[in-house]
Amino acid sequence: MNPLLKLALEMGPLVVFFLVNSSYGIFEGTAAFMVATVISLGLSYAIAKTIPTMPLVTAVFVLIFGGLTLWLADVLFIKLKPTIVNLLFATILFAGLKTGRIFIKLLLESALQLSDQGWLILTRAWIGFFLFLAALNEVVWRNVSTDTWVTFKVFGVMPITLVFSFALLPIIFRHSIEVEAPAENSKDDNS
Repeated sequence: MNPLLKLALEMGPLVVFFLVNSSYGIFEGTAAFMVATVISLGLSYAIAKTIPTMPLVTAVFVLIFGGLTLWLADVLFIKLKPTIVNLLFATILFAGLKTGRIFIKLLLESALQLSDQGWLILTRAWIGFFLFLAALNEVVWRNVSTDTWVTFKVFGVMPITLVFSFALLPIIFRHSIEVEAPAENSKDDNS
């Protein structure tokens, strides 16, 4: 999938959340966020014939915590969702390391070819980053207004994630490996 289209599909629901929250409030924004998330997943599937794992997991949590937010009329649930999702991702990656599986490799190996050491470094970095995002979300939602938290969620987390991803480029370049293309069978013209 085109990287810009992928970014638009991932950011679209957050932008809808921000815009509807700004105009109508957090509960309407949460409902719009839920609908936009389902539409985004549907479009991802229609375009790529697959649904990426991380957006799917995030969507499940958006629907669960958004549903609880609306059903119980309590914004706490939608504010806790990023913390729980980031802790879940960190836990999954950590459990993979402890059981000898590098899950991040399964997600990214079609785009990156790295040495085992490179995958290990990336996994540890992402575990730390997911823990950082969980802690950051907790600090922000507990200390600012709901509108400020929504703005941070939409316009703060993505730039932080992009900076982190770009900071990993030297590791990726250092640990990249070349994969040889399979050799074609050459046929002798005399046979």
